[in-house]
Amino acid sequence: MSDPYETTEQHLERLLRRALNSFDLPDCTVERLGTALAHSSSLHSSHHSSVLHRETYRHTYLLADGSALTLWELVHGGARDATDPRSRTRPGPQHHELYDDEADAHVAAARLAGSFSDMPAVRRRRPAGGPGDTHGSDGRAAAPLPRMYAPDNSADHARRVLRRAENGDVPGEETARLLRAAFAHHITQIFGRQCRVDGRDAGFTLYEHAFLLLDGSETSLWEVEHTATPDGRHMCEVYGDEQAAREAMETRTRIC
Repeated sequence: MSDPYETTEQHLERLLRRALNSFDLPDCTVERLGTALAHSSSLHSSHHSSVLHRETYRHTYLLADGSALTLWELVHGGARDATDPRSRTRPGPQHHELYDDEADAHVAAARLAGSFSDMPAVRRRRPAGGPGDTHGSDGRAAAPLPRMYAPDNSADHARRVLRRAENGDVPGEETARLLRAAFAHHITQIFGRQCRVDGRDAGFTLYEHAFLLLDGSETSLWEVEHTATPDGRHMCEVYGDEQAAREAMETRTRIC
């Protein structure tokens, strides 16, 4: 995974260049990384099965001001040919994603697995119920725990959610302006399902990003993560209300 002769600058450049979502990193994070003097990388978690190979790496950088900054790298890929038993233990092409927040990395890893069953709970995002009891037979999540808002750079989190949306009807400037006043947020997985779309396996997950604003009011963004794309890549869509998000999933699957 790492080259002992690679400088910190080269290491960071390599990570940013190969990450599919490097543009999602906050500008302030990228600027701070520009002062990195040393780095350390380690394997944080892994999951390997006949259909999914996933590893999460922790990259910690020592900055010029003496502080430390951590990036979480998600590396994933499927088997080369799921129909050929001889190839199931060999990973196919790998994809890389970078996150500056451990919670976001956990959510992304859970998205790949289709559930939170193999992931630790993060800020009470996991629905109520026993281990692995995440969804009912209709794909709906169990009743969620009460919201536990976390003050954690929430306005920037909202900006990143809107920025990575690829749907044409993403909430506009009025919503973005409203969310600049967000000072705490809570993420809940509402729905998750694996299904067949155009003869291929596809996964759908619906998240509610709830925000607490400075005036005490609440508002939410509804994020649909899915792989119902022509090339099977992950796609993010964001909507201003739950009904619109569910209608978008129904349009793509006709079963939600």
